[in-house]
Amino acid sequence: MATSLITGPSANSPDRNEAGEDVIRVGVIGYGYWGPNIVRNFHGQDHSNVVAVCDKSPKSLHRVKAAYPAIHCTSDANELLISPDIDLIAVVTPVWTHYELAKAALENGKHVFVEKPFTTNAAQAEELIELAERKHLKIMVDHTFLFTGAVKRIRSFIDDGTLGKLYYYDSTRVNLGLFQHDVNVIWDLAPHDLSIMDYVIAEKPEAVVATGQGHLNGIANIAFLTLYYPNNVIGHINVNWLSPVKVRTTLIGGEKKMLVWNDIEVDEKIKLYDKGVQMGNPEGLYQMLVSYRTGDMWAPKVEQVEALKVEAAYFVDCILNNKTPFNDGQAGLRIVRMLEAADESLKQKGKIIQL
Repeated sequence: MATSLITGPSANSPDRNEAGEDVIRVGVIGYGYWGPNIVRNFHGQDHSNVVAVCDKSPKSLHRVKAAYPAIHCTSDANELLISPDIDLIAVVTPVWTHYELAKAALENGKHVFVEKPFTTNAAQAEELIELAERKHLKIMVDHTFLFTGAVKRIRSFIDDGTLGKLYYYDSTRVNLGLFQHDVNVIWDLAPHDLSIMDYVIAEKPEAVVATGQGHLNGIANIAFLTLYYPNNVIGHINVNWLSPVKVRTTLIGGEKKMLVWNDIEVDEKIKLYDKGVQMGNPEGLYQMLVSYRTGDMWAPKVEQVEALKVEAAYFVDCILNNKTPFNDGQAGLRIVRMLEAADESLKQKGKIIQL
């Protein structure tokens, strides 16, 4: 029999805030690198509250208790999964554990927030999506960058035609560490850009090519991904754990304008350039004229928000108002399929893999 994690009159019944509105009760599994951010952003919001945290490390649980004395702490994930006092489980654990934990949460009637990447393979993702639909529950995959002011602005520039016809998306995401032992650098860093591309580019990629190498423990620590889209759009991602400097720069080229997004930049994260190339052919194929357009640079204002706080509030709103998140299980599945294809191409030293 499930035991209550909450004492007092709210036990086994929905929480309410001061305005008498429903509050989603959250259980967080995993309090390592990213877990503290998840707890902080779900806890104490108008419509969500963290009631329990699970981690296998006594030191991590001690940190929870020191920061949040009222939150129940345990090393047994099953306590959270079966508790009647939890509405939403946040899975913030290594990717190989995502499927089992998310499946158990859904089977116990709980909505699921899952750290990226969603699962280790597409079959697992498909099963979780089907289970959630059958149980009328929500899944959100934590693609945090989609909630940043920069990505929202990039999406608007593409949607409203500011960039014109899209040519390419070229990202460099490199730094020294953090080395992972269960996934390669593609599964660790590429989901950020793959999710952004999935969100801002209307077309879906048709094929993937990946090359890379592992220098230390047999796991690829540097990789280059190329994604081929319809209408001659191309995407390129450089990910690397062995870079002497941290770089988070993305170039997006369009027919009308070009954009540079430097996520490390504090103030001018996005710069829009009125630069481009035009081809003219007045007298035949072998006398094509190339003209270059060089105009002004504009650094648009970008909303300065904590993306994870916005994301947490958005998911809670989706649950309370029965809306489907745009970064739902289906979005997570699309990214996993790209990652699987990239892995297959990497194993075959750059063979093109159709999606």
